[in-house]
Amino acid sequence: MRFGSSKNTDDHTRLIKTFEAQGIVYANEKVNGSPSNYERVQEAIISSSAVPPSELVLDAKWDEWLARFSEKSVVFCSFGSETFLTQEQIRELALGLELTGLPFLLVLNFPAKVNAKVALEDALPAGFSERTKDKGVVHVGWVPQQLILGHKSVGCYLCHAGFSSLIEALMNGCQLVLLPLKGDQFFNSRLMGENGFMSAGVEVNTRDRDGYFGKEDILKAVKKVMVDVEKEPGKSIRLNQKKWNKFLWEKDVQNKFISDMIVEMKKILIDPKID
Repeated sequence: MRFGSSKNTDDHTRLIKTFEAQGIVYANEKVNGSPSNYERVQEAIISSSAVPPSELVLDAKWDEWLARFSEKSVVFCSFGSETFLTQEQIRELALGLELTGLPFLLVLNFPAKVNAKVALEDALPAGFSERTKDKGVVHVGWVPQQLILGHKSVGCYLCHAGFSSLIEALMNGCQLVLLPLKGDQFFNSRLMGENGFMSAGVEVNTRDRDGYFGKEDILKAVKKVMVDVEKEPGKSIRLNQKKWNKFLWEKDVQNKFISDMIVEMKKILIDPKID
């Protein structure tokens, strides 16, 4: 495995994802200088690949489009392949991104039985594509997320707060805007958000009773970390993001996760009945 290269973060991500519960305790002690109240409630799952992947290069179409914009100015918005937004959510999200005035790449997915082209046309606001054609792209389907996050023009990641995605974004120096929609995404967002102990991102405000968010909620969250960078809480969040980025690239941290993985592997070898 290769460590310390900005071109290849997936090994780090696998290791950190493997020991996310245990690692959070260690990480908090290293960065904040005090133990966390977070309990080691999650069993380690060995998921790291024994064979390092080959070096990948971002497709020319994405590289050339992103390269049009200044460094760390693009908002990359993606929710993974298994999360499907409603028409209302897509509309408000799109309008919110437009209101920021920042260049953006919005990636959406639809259920297999849905005509994605028709669904997208129905969901996007009238005139949206024409108004944003010079600074925004809406793409349906898979994209090389890690490579896009690593592009020098990408400065913000608006996402569903999947843990691996958050780590990838932190390691690539991207600001985090969190919009959890289901499951452990809510916990991850609270952990990473401005009121969590990591305090390295900002969570989009949503309505308690149904999770509704509007375009203004998207705008407000993005502005905190991408526009109002000298004001609080954006200033502190960006500072914490830098601390976590530095921490995640430290050799001692990488060795810590490797050591923990070896310990867990030995346990499995000694007692194969361990789940």
